[in-house]
Amino acid sequence: MARKLVSCTVNGTKRHYHIDVRASLSDMLRNEEGLDSIKHGCDVGECGACTVLIDGKPFNSCIYLAIWAEGKSILTVEGLNDVKTGISDIQQAFIDAGAVQCGFCTPGFIMASIPIIESDKPASRDEIRRQVAGNLCRCTGYEKIVDAIEKTQKKRIAERKSSS
Repeated sequence: MARKLVSCTVNGTKRHYHIDVRASLSDMLRNEEGLDSIKHGCDVGECGACTVLIDGKPFNSCIYLAIWAEGKSILTVEGLNDVKTGISDIQQAFIDAGAVQCGFCTPGFIMASIPIIESDKPASRDEIRRQVAGNLCRCTGYEKIVDAIEKTQKKRIAERKSSS
């Protein structure tokens, strides 16, 4: 089994891993970092439960080889935690909107929503739906998820406008 040294930044911290070249990014993050927000759903890139941000863009980590992460910046739900409250505003919005039922898909949806809520351009509900279309949920019916993303997006845009 061939192994390779991979250096990348995970949730703001530079890391080095000596990993099997066949390992997926989701396996590396779960096994080497203990990050359990990355869920193993379908393992073929169809459900989005393993979504992480790589250099600011959402990817299904189950089909992204860990060796491709060399030099990249990876963000998971654990990296969103707020120092004061413990959870981020988008996580709280999911709770407030009732967008969490079994919770299995929630980390993937949250990570897929980050580019939306960090944008200065407001996204319509249809645009939000398209942006998170690669993530599947069997419990919530999606409306509450879209509500949570929309609420957080509007809140962040208003905060940026008031601080400038």
